[in-house]
Amino acid sequence: MGQCPACRNELSGVDVGPIAMLECRRCDGVWVDAQTFEQICADGESRAALLHRPPAASPAPPEARVKYRPCVRCGKMMNRVNFARLSGTIVDVCRGHGTFLDPGELHAIVSFVHGGGLERMRRHEDEQRRLAATNRPALPPARAPGWAGASGWDAVSLGEMLKALFRD
Repeated sequence: MGQCPACRNELSGVDVGPIAMLECRRCDGVWVDAQTFEQICADGESRAALLHRPPAASPAPPEARVKYRPCVRCGKMMNRVNFARLSGTIVDVCRGHGTFLDPGELHAIVSFVHGGGLERMRRHEDEQRRLAATNRPALPPARAPGWAGASGWDAVSLGEMLKALFRD
């Protein structure tokens, strides 16, 4: 089935309602493949089954030292991502294969989604895009005085242009 990326113990299959996942009996971590994770986020029945299952443990406090973990499927290091950018739950993700969740994180994510967290994230991102569009200054034309001299771009005007382009 695969090795737990956290403790190297063998993962074993477990079904919770319509959800099939791999679980580590030593550290209580959970591996969920990419398609199943999308199903959890989109399907209320799947979330309900997971919400009715008590979490294995409370999420551990974040460690001072970040640990990157290998993907259960391909062995490449996974990315650490704050789920939905607002949840506060940092998960290990292999984009093509799945997500590893430490004890309590799956329950925290399901609770976040069930409580409207994905909709809050969408509203937040829409607001950020709206603010960025209204606050971004227009760039002056390339031939405007102060932007390009007779010999081309100078360091000061190029620096000012870059600041204007990447302001946020």
